[in-house]
Amino acid sequence: MEVPVRDATGASVGTIALDDRVFGIEPNRAVLHQAVVAHQANMRQGTADTLTRAEVRGGGRKPWRQKGTGRARAGTTRAPHWRGGGVVFGPHPRSYHQRLPRKMRRLALRSALSDKAASDALIVVDRIQIDDARTKTLLGVLGMLGVQGKAVMVLPEHDEALRRAAGNLVNIRVALPNGLSLLDLMGSDTVIFSRDAVEPVTKLLLGAPATDGEAA
Repeated sequence: MEVPVRDATGASVGTIALDDRVFGIEPNRAVLHQAVVAHQANMRQGTADTLTRAEVRGGGRKPWRQKGTGRARAGTTRAPHWRGGGVVFGPHPRSYHQRLPRKMRRLALRSALSDKAASDALIVVDRIQIDDARTKTLLGVLGMLGVQGKAVMVLPEHDEALRRAAGNLVNIRVALPNGLSLLDLMGSDTVIFSRDAVEPVTKLLLGAPATDGEAA
């Protein structure tokens, strides 16, 4: 598919051909759902913990004698039905990790990018450059591009000035080709690609030979 390429002022400076295998497929909603669930599960720390009756401090003495009191027999004040006692079937530290095959992860990202392209929420910019690293300058560029709400900016390589400019904006995420987050793509209103970042993303999501640090 052909999409226009814009400059920092929002004016069209040409077109670029996007690979339909990455930006033009029918989104696989089942894989998208599974990938989002796995991503959110992998973000869980799994540190919630409760004490069982064996772990609660104290309770070593039998509260009263076995017979003759008229009360139910009891061996410890740390039993679950006592106030301050242990918890039955409570949470304990565990891993919530879900492993998603690499092909499914790539398909989910391709589905998300194709959905953005189909809904005209994908912008290709000739070059994203903020020399003074000022948030105000970046806001001016985004305004020229007509970007509103949440956005993900995909760069071909690390740009410290742009990262600093976007650091004060909670709705703007800066990503590299090997660090695209499915949750960021799904939650964004606009995806902004630097022209030079299109090819690396395409190669990664089509299964080209991996580079160091690949996270596709």
